[in-house]
Formats: sequence, C-alpha cells, structure tokens
Amino acid sequence: MFVLAKGGEPLMPCHPARARELLAGGRAVVARRAPFTIRLKHRTREGSAVEGVQLRLDPGSKATGIAITDERPRIGRNSRTAVARRGLVTLELRHRGQQIHGGMMRRAGYRRRRRSANLRYRAPRHDNRPRPDGWLPPSLRHRIDSAMAVVARLCRYAPVREIHVEQAAFDTTAFAGVMPSGTQEGSEPTYGAFEVRQFLRAKWQRSCAYCDATGVPLHIDHVRARSRGGSDRVSNLVLACVPCNQAKGTTPVQEFLADRPARLERVITQLRRPLRDVAATNATRLQLVKALAAQGVPVHAWSGGRTHWNRFAMGLPKSHTLDALATGVIDHERGDALVRVPAQILVVSSTGRGSYARTTPDRFGFPRLQRPRGRIHHGYATGDLVAAVVPRGKWVGRWVGRIAVRTSVQHRITTLTSRFDVSQRNLRLLQRADGYTYGFADEIRLSGRHRPAYSGHTLKGGDPGNV
Repeated sequence: MFVLAKGGEPLMPCHPARARELLAGGRAVVARRAPFTIRLKHRTREGSAVEGVQLRLDPGSKATGIAITDERPRIGRNSRTAVARRGLVTLELRHRGQQIHGGMMRRAGYRRRRRSANLRYRAPRHDNRPRPDGWLPPSLRHRIDSAMAVVARLCRYAPVREIHVEQAAFDTTAFAGVMPSGTQEGSEPTYGAFEVRQFLRAKWQRSCAYCDATGVPLHIDHVRARSRGGSDRVSNLVLACVPCNQAKGTTPVQEFLADRPARLERVITQLRRPLRDVAATNATRLQLVKALAAQGVPVHAWSGGRTHWNRFAMGLPKSHTLDALATGVIDHERGDALVRVPAQILVVSSTGRGSYARTTPDRFGFPRLQRPRGRIHHGYATGDLVAAVVPRGKWVGRWVGRIAVRTSVQHRITTLTSRFDVSQRNLRLLQRADGYTYGFADEIRLSGRHRPAYSGHTLKGGDPGNV
C-alpha cells in the first residue's frame, strides 16, 4: 500500500496488514481508494527513513506492465555482496488504442456521409500535408499519454529514485528473411533468429499450433513446406511439437487438418494476422523514453533480450508484470535474485473521460437522441466511484462500484457482480472519475517448470522471499 506523510510527501510503501493497523488505530486516514493510499496524521517526511524505490516498465501495444521494486544487499555466492530485488506493487495498464482507432473510423464515415447527403462540393485535399515532429496517430499517442499519466501518479505516491524501461525493438524486415539454422524451440539461438523466435512464442503462446501442447520441446515448422515452394517469411511459420512436426512433414496443412476444420481455420486466421502490434511498439518506444526523461528522475533503458534472460534465469513465466519486474540489471553470477513477486496485480484499464458528441447515433450514423450538455448531475459524474446503501428491495445492502449518471435521480451502478439502478439519495462519493477503472487479478501461477529457484531465500534481516 502507498503511504504519504503528514504533508503529502511519499513514503516507503507498507504491507496491507500494516495499513489496516494504522487505520484502525486512528494514526492514518484514507487518501485515495484506487490505488489504495493512506496518509499518516503525525509523521513527517523528515522524521521518516525513506530509502527510495525503482519504477520499472514493460511497454506493450495493448497493455503495459509496471512494477515498483526496492533493492537490498544480501550475502550471495562466495560471500559476495549481492542485491535482492523485491516486488512491492505491480500494475497492468490496459490501453484502449483499438477503441480510439474504431471511433476515428466511425467519425470519418459520418463525415463522409454528411458530405454526400448534403451535396456540398469540397475541393480535394492532398495527402502530403506536413506533420509536426514527433506526431503520432491518436491511437498510438494514447499509449504514451496513458503510461505517463500513471507514472506521474505513482511518482506522487511513492519515492521513485530511478525509472527502468524496456526499450524493445523488433526488426520487421528480419521477419521476411531466411531463418537461420537451429529451429528447435529452446535451443541456443543464432544471430538473426532471436527476434523471430520471440515473435512466434508470443504469437502462438508457447504452444503447438496443431494440438495446443505446452511444456514440451517446440520446433519452428513451415506451414507450406519449402520443398513445395514455401517461403521463410514469418507468415509461413508456426510452432509445432515433435509428434505433430513429424506427422505433418511436407503435407499441405489443408490435408493434415482436413478432419479438424475448426483448427485449420484458426491456424490460417492466425497466420494472416498483421504485424500491427509490433509496428505500434516500434513507433512509440523512443518517444516513451523521452517522455519519461522529462519527469526529472534518472531513466535507464534496457533491451528486451536482457529482460528475457533475467526472466528465464529466474524461472518466471511470461507476463507484462513479470517482465517489468525482470527489467534492468540482475547479475546472476554475483548472486542477485528476485526474491518477492506480488501475488496480485492491480489492473488499470483506460476508459477515457467521455465523448464530445452532442447526439447518440444509430447503427446507420443518423442522430437518434440528444445528449445533455452537462456531465455532472446531482453532484455525480459518470465513472465516479461511489458507495450505495440500499435500504430495501431486491438489492438491499451496501454496494461499491462505478455509476453512470442520468438527468433523473436514478443512476446506474456497476459492481463486480451486478448492475442496477439506485437513487442518488443512497449514494456516497468515494472517488472522482479519473479516466481509469481499477480491479485486481491474480498473478500467473508459478508452478511446475516455472517454479522459481529463489522461493526459499531469506533476505538479510529475516524477511523471507515469499512468492
């Protein structure tokens, strides 16, 4: 949990049990509900020991993993001083770039229809109009702006001393080149094959494309065999287990999966998926690092290969939050280790702050109803976090959720399990809408071959490294 001093300065985060103890004893008050933050009543920043934390990011096209960690010295191998990295808080920021792209496409369609319906002549405009330096489409600019909004907020709640970001770069031209030798998944990668292997692992989720087998050796298989004219482009490559790879051989995939039409359609659809996510990551990675540098905190950029190696050496599965925890330097020879992984992650989904549209259109783009000009009704706005106490009826009890306001006194509240209407007289405001929704999700289960080797380590000072 995040902790603030009496004057609002950030202190070191504390355990949830400690936060409950401070609140129950009257020594702290709730400063913010999501992410949950408390403020101490009597302790100041000068009277507290603040060591500082690190903020680590793993940017992605659809979601960005964020982790807050601290590092403590420990006795490593050969009695050398090593570093024990602890994960304090992990977040997964989910972007809405696809929604923004869809909204702009709909807006373009509405404008195109209005021009033709009104029979208004408009001279064509050239497509070579100059763009300012650093311009990005709104769907890509949103990824940087939302990440920076969350980072700036975390810097206000935690004493961030350093920012570490993974600056992954995918060479899309390498995906069309010739695959180097050594096509077995998990073998020693050769030069030029690493990016292709990483892309195929993420695309097929480390499973066989023909039988969904996981946890077994996987080979890179050509859907259309090279002996039949198949190319080495990434659109012709899949991951296949050894039995499926040997059974298929040079057989066309249509014949090999003739008795499984649903599987065949899925493989063909997955092969035709464009490199949209890779292009989005390449377009935003440099500008994200520049925006982070403007925060006034030292920023360190690391390659995706280093993150992959740290996560593999620690025995961790693939996820955005675990990649964020593994970003940076971990000297395994010295004895550095990741000794704590939070069991739950805070899921932050970007929802926006509403629309500027004055009317609600139907499916054909024609105005269906007029929207109210004001966004605040009876003291509440759509997206506010409220507590509802229903005295009687079907939904009797206390509920916490977000509301969608109406001009009448009846607003709609959405909780984790239900959605119903409630009178504004039974509502109490907990937190104003900030353009995001918050929830919790369990971290990927660390079991089997993903069981980390550090689960039994004990930090200096008697703090066990629990996972």
